[in-house]
Amino acid sequence: MADRPQPHQVQVHPQHRYDAGIKTLLPQKGPSTSQILAVIALLPLAGFLLLVAGLAFAGSALVLAVITPLFVIFSPVLVPAAIAIALAVVSFVTSGAFGVTGVSSLSFAVNSLREAAAPLPGYLQSAMDKVGKKTKDLGHGIQMHAHEGGPIRKLGY
Repeated sequence: MADRPQPHQVQVHPQHRYDAGIKTLLPQKGPSTSQILAVIALLPLAGFLLLVAGLAFAGSALVLAVITPLFVIFSPVLVPAAIAIALAVVSFVTSGAFGVTGVSSLSFAVNSLREAAAPLPGYLQSAMDKVGKKTKDLGHGIQMHAHEGGPIRKLGY
């Protein structure tokens, strides 16, 4: 037993129980009166719209069942006509997409030009002025040393 190392320190971490459960996900108070009235008013409208959607689906399914034999009979005429109409629709959609792309590109270019022409903020303008002054002074110092003909050492910057 003496060969076994003894633990030096025992750490105890408190265990916190989570008792809130689903109650934290729900609001603490019930819905307001205006919310209840909105649900009561919109429920019949939603039901009516669902009924109309069902009737439209049933009607289109019935029409498709009746028209399908006619499509088969007149397919030598309808298939080329459908291809021509599909190509016309695709061309109109494509031209619209190109138009939107062109207008958005022009808008981007105009906005970029406006931002480029806008005056710089004060801190940026002062920083550019300092850099310009330092560059001008440094260039003047280099010219002076070049005219003297001596080696360029430290210019004081």
